[in-house]
Amino acid sequence: MKLLLMHLLALFLILLHSCSQCAAYPGLDLEDLAFNNTRVITYSSSCSTTCGLGIRTQRLCPLGKENPADSPECIVRQVHCLDKWQCGLQTQTVYTGQYLELDCLEEVMKTMGRFAFAVSWHVARGIITTNNRFFKRYEVPGLDRVVLNPVKEEDGGTYRCDVLDTSYRRVKRMYKGIKVLSAQVMNLNFAEGLSEWEKPRESNVTVVTGKLYPSSTIRKVRLLSWPTSMFIAGIIFLGLFSFTFWKSLKRMNLKSLCC
Repeated sequence: MKLLLMHLLALFLILLHSCSQCAAYPGLDLEDLAFNNTRVITYSSSCSTTCGLGIRTQRLCPLGKENPADSPECIVRQVHCLDKWQCGLQTQTVYTGQYLELDCLEEVMKTMGRFAFAVSWHVARGIITTNNRFFKRYEVPGLDRVVLNPVKEEDGGTYRCDVLDTSYRRVKRMYKGIKVLSAQVMNLNFAEGLSEWEKPRESNVTVVTGKLYPSSTIRKVRLLSWPTSMFIAGIIFLGLFSFTFWKSLKRMNLKSLCC
């Protein structure tokens, strides 16, 4: 019962304090705001990043005046913005022995200072996923980035980074899927493979321009080819004639035997 009375008394004091503030600050109309040089946002750009902390440019002009964009009475400022903190999954294919760096803080966060955020890394070995059940804590000396030098086959998997601000509010989560291939396998990048094939290579083949043989040699080959062709054609003709004659003799012998 005493606890309930204490809660009711605290609620009454809060309402009384808010009412006293309302009485101390009466309502203001637009003319009063314009007289006090109140500025309003007339333009606001989109956030510089699709996820995580970014920068938005705003233009503020005095209230109640039609000021052009380049008016000296208007001021331009840059404020931090956060459209969404989930950056989704990004994949990358690397080869063993390469240098790989995974950076979690972008330029805007770096300008604010690396110690203005708390960065934690988790890894899911051997699988590309966004299911948080497969991730384990991954200790990173640099905190804001993961450096793999050199890349090994067991480094393949998904790396997740979480960024918290000083108020322990999550401002970014990024998944980075790393596919590691052996350096001896074929390059699966079609564009790079095509450029490799198109590169000029040294070969032992000698390219001959002009006539390969002199004209006298060609004339001799032509003169010898005609008799050779006629001789081969005569042999073929005699063979066919002999075969036909032998067939006819055999047929005549069969008829004489039958009679």
